[in-house]
Amino acid sequence: MANHFSALKRARQTERRTARNRANTSRLRGALRELRETIAKGDKQAAQQLYRSTVSVLDKAIQKGTLHENTASRYKSRLGKRVTAMK
Repeated sequence: MANHFSALKRARQTERRTARNRANTSRLRGALRELRETIAKGDKQAAQQLYRSTVSVLDKAIQKGTLHENTASRYKSRLGKRVTAMK
């Protein structure tokens, strides 16, 4: 456990940042899972709608530093292809 005031402050900051990062990651993973499930069901209209919101969540993850820009681009590309390929 931290003994110095500065170390105590850093521990508090780490707790807050960890909670924030976990929430961002959770939001991202939930959006991706929801879109993939919708694609698996075959509902193209819903998938297109969800794709837009998922891209927004991916862009937010880039801004927050949760995800690297190239990784998000790869996700967008692959998911976009899957949505477009639907009947």
